[in-house]
Amino acid sequence: MTRENRLKIIREIESKRKSRVLVYITGDRRGLETKISVDTFPFISRHISQFDNPEKIDLFLYSTGGITMAGYSLVNMIREYTNFFGVLIPFKSYSCATLITLGANDIIMSKVGQLSPIDPSFPHPLGPQAPIPGQPGATQPVPVSVEDIFNYIELARNELKIRDPDSLERLLENLTNHVHPLILGHGYRMREQASFLARNLLSYHKSSEEEINEIVDTITRGRFSHDYIFNRNEALNTLKLPVIIDESLEKLVIELYNEYQEILRLADPYSSEDALGTAEKATRNFDRAIIESDDISHVFRSIRELNRQTIQLPQVPFPTPTVIERTISEGWIQDNNL
Repeated sequence: MTRENRLKIIREIESKRKSRVLVYITGDRRGLETKISVDTFPFISRHISQFDNPEKIDLFLYSTGGITMAGYSLVNMIREYTNFFGVLIPFKSYSCATLITLGANDIIMSKVGQLSPIDPSFPHPLGPQAPIPGQPGATQPVPVSVEDIFNYIELARNELKIRDPDSLERLLENLTNHVHPLILGHGYRMREQASFLARNLLSYHKSSEEEINEIVDTITRGRFSHDYIFNRNEALNTLKLPVIIDESLEKLVIELYNEYQEILRLADPYSSEDALGTAEKATRNFDRAIIESDDISHVFRSIRELNRQTIQLPQVPFPTPTVIERTISEGWIQDNNL
């Protein structure tokens, strides 16, 4: 689990692919999740700029999603440095990460590799609110699914067979009574944007407009649920993406993923009790995302102070032991000793 072990695998992939490899992992460890966002661009640019005019750049990608425009912009930024863009998918490549994959000239996808629909969800200050556990009276926005909004209309038209204009008008009025009109407008804009971005990225390597439209329709609306998973076979034969099956490369991709899985402890849900252990007070580092290449390693690190305390909760007769956390600092840092 040393950096030298990882770099050895990265160099072997580069040798086989005749490419330069950039690793981008946003962790999904429960309680310490991170997402694809534009704050990584200065660091990614620094990695790519040291590749010395590469003919091919491969993005080793693991993520459950993030900001749609960040994914789109990332592909365009990488293509400023190369004409051939590949994606290596060891396991999860969901939502925004799937959008990134659509822009690839070729894809190395393991047997357990997964893509997902790219229909976006978004929180909105005017949207539904949900209580925050452990914080009485506090609420937070609940993400609104773009497709759920439009499927409400489709339900009325297709399943309930409502065709009368007056009935549809009342249906829309009822919807706007429960969902703010600005949210509906924002949802429509995001839906159209997702399709537009997907088409643009696919046009990098596909010329058939009919084929592009078919892929976009399938991956935005054709699977009815944001939780749907496209496996490698579907990515190749249903979506008709440029997936390459190479067992020797797949083995290296999985081997490299296992290294990062250990570093970020992706399979272990976060627990403050576990992090504190037997101590009453401690400061702990939590590595939550990684950008790495043969030259540099960057990590998104949170430094937290943990303090075991006993508090008196309202309407609870006995004192309750708990762990109070305070974030001292967090952000992207260079750490070549990772």
